[in-house]
Amino acid sequence: MKLNLKRPIVFFDLETTGTNITNDRIVEISVVKVLPDGSEIVKTRRINPGCPIPAEATAVHHITDEDVKNEPEFRKVARSLADFFAGCDIAGFNSNRFDIPLLDQEFQRAGVDFDFSKARFVDVQTIFHKKEQRTLVAAYKFYCGKDLGDEAHSAAGDTMATYEVLKAQLDRYEDLPNDIEALSEFSSQNRNVDFMGRLIYDEQRREVINFGKYKGRLAEEVLKNDPGYYSWIMQGDFTKNTKDAFTRIRLRHAMKK
Repeated sequence: MKLNLKRPIVFFDLETTGTNITNDRIVEISVVKVLPDGSEIVKTRRINPGCPIPAEATAVHHITDEDVKNEPEFRKVARSLADFFAGCDIAGFNSNRFDIPLLDQEFQRAGVDFDFSKARFVDVQTIFHKKEQRTLVAAYKFYCGKDLGDEAHSAAGDTMATYEVLKAQLDRYEDLPNDIEALSEFSSQNRNVDFMGRLIYDEQRREVINFGKYKGRLAEEVLKNDPGYYSWIMQGDFTKNTKDAFTRIRLRHAMKK
């Protein structure tokens, strides 16, 4: 089924040096921009991460230090990539929990202020898990009747497969709306305030801490009653996106005084 788009949507996938959102780096990014008329712009670029690629990462995506030694570092392509994403909704496979927050970290390190809040996110993995409980390779076989084969764990192969899976999901499930805003709502696993879900919204749209000793407590109350908690967050191994979310809450509370 052709996507019903009001504005462009970018499907993307990252290959990285590892799975740590805060510290790992991109080694390859592939994007498929789908325009409202159905036309597609497909791009793939390898990135020099500026550090050795661990053997365990190479074993997954087969990208070596030699493959990227002459490629640009992310900071060299960050602005053009941000411009490519601008004005688009964003989709991927497990993208809400991995690709988007890691890409955000790379933008922050490169000094590029990209506002992800203006985009709606569609996580095709979440739709799949809610409907069938499988992986991307299985999803591609299940929905599209194709084997991903050697293209699995290449950014280009995974990105195009994700796009095809979403179209096939719309064909299969009559109750799945062909509307990006509704798909974004359906594919969000929770009401995250930050990408990592360290803060979530409750039913009254209040920010609630979602980890550690204060899990389940209102963030504003914790920051009020335990001033040292904010310093701990700022000094801790949290993404800038998470730290910014806590800062916004702290500043909002300060303005109430």
